[in-house]
Amino acid sequence: MRIRSILGTLVIASLPVMPALAVDMTPEEIKKLVDEAVTKKMQEHERREGAAERTMGQKEGPPGAQYPVPTGPMTEIKVERPGEEKVPLSFGATGSGRLVYAKPFVAAPKAIVGGYMDIQYRAQNKGSIENGYGGTSNNFDQQRFVPFIYADITEHVKFASEIEFEHGIRETSDSEISLEFAHIDYLVNEPFNIRAGILLLPVGKFNLLHDSPLNDLTDRPLVSQLIIPTTMAETGAGFYGTFYPGRTSKVDYELYFTTGPCSYDSDGTPRIAEENGTRNSRQRKCASDDGFDINNGKAVVGRLAFSPMLGIEVAGSGYYGNGAPNTSYNSLSIFALDWTLQRGPFELIGEAAWAYARGNSRAINGNTIGGTGVPPGSLLTGISGNSGIGIPPQRMDGFYIQANYHFMPDFLAKWSPKRFGEGSTFTAVFRYDRVNTNLDNSNGTGGFGNLEQLSFGLNYRPIEDAVFKISYQYQPMAFNVNTSERIHDSAFVISAATYF
Repeated sequence: MRIRSILGTLVIASLPVMPALAVDMTPEEIKKLVDEAVTKKMQEHERREGAAERTMGQKEGPPGAQYPVPTGPMTEIKVERPGEEKVPLSFGATGSGRLVYAKPFVAAPKAIVGGYMDIQYRAQNKGSIENGYGGTSNNFDQQRFVPFIYADITEHVKFASEIEFEHGIRETSDSEISLEFAHIDYLVNEPFNIRAGILLLPVGKFNLLHDSPLNDLTDRPLVSQLIIPTTMAETGAGFYGTFYPGRTSKVDYELYFTTGPCSYDSDGTPRIAEENGTRNSRQRKCASDDGFDINNGKAVVGRLAFSPMLGIEVAGSGYYGNGAPNTSYNSLSIFALDWTLQRGPFELIGEAAWAYARGNSRAINGNTIGGTGVPPGSLLTGISGNSGIGIPPQRMDGFYIQANYHFMPDFLAKWSPKRFGEGSTFTAVFRYDRVNTNLDNSNGTGGFGNLEQLSFGLNYRPIEDAVFKISYQYQPMAFNVNTSERIHDSAFVISAATYF
């Protein structure tokens, strides 16, 4: 419309210079003349504009097909012929070098990569830090580097995994690289969901929430090292869910069937011992090269947690499975209680556990201990890893109780709001640990596994996901793993941990 008005104005302005046309013309004839002239000019303008647009389109449009198409974004790496970009990456994809990209996540990435790491310095009063040189009194250690991979496959299908590198700088048997967990979840609804894969077993709460950045002290509780062998994971399947019985209350549960423990070496020597508790009965420590079950039995494990209101939770959990080869049935059972109480800046958490390794102190069928074997059912003596090279334990227990106080001094927040502002906090920590890994033959306080520890700590979190820790440990009853001796000990520990 704007162009038509401009052209009409130009035509009217030209009439005075065309007297032959303007003489004796009525207003209606002049208007008709102007309309015809404007229409003609508009048609010429439209023809010129269309031709210009076609020319520009030819100059700026994509070039003709060239093969092979240069690779750009990964999603274009499969394009070779016209129409091939519409073919899904699958077994039906053609080509050679490009077939390594025939993965669905290339075209539609779903995975999220994260993880955590920690670093620590430990000064021990006595040379009892375990290493290959008979023990040291101080040491730096990059203890854990743990990548996570999570993915939303669909609205109802989820994937989660954790890869753990322990003491990764070492190229010896002390280093450990393993799948901490890797499972697929199928979400049905909140009360019932299915999970299968390598599972973190819900025995106590700490085994589920053991990440270094989450914990306010550097070392894990003794009960979570020796009675519930964190990290305890096995291959299996089961289900989990949440119910809401009241307006403020909540019930969470998990129930799984898994491979089961590995409680014996190939010659029949028990792997559950006073020195290490149940740690060596985990599947990741099994001598079986294939990682399969050493018998045809399966373990059952579950946890039931009740939270009457926000900030309070009490839970019970249990584990039961046969840890002996097919010729015997010697079960390992673990029962645990855990609790969490939070009110304002105060927090009280803890866990207690009881373990029973049935028949662990006696010889199993088909054993070859000493090369020729001992009569099945006879009491085992002289087994290493036990007090006085003695009898393997059957019963063990332990607990910890920990108090946290979160605070932020006002003068620090005013002095440097960026470092000590909202989201940052200090935490004062006290924890008492007590375990006994041989209730049957501990000989009072002389047993290797009768341990006691008091920890005092202070940490600073610039944000919730990163923490700098300092702590002092007093160990009135301790054990030197290098000399297999009972000792009194203490340690000073500094560490840092962060999610990424």
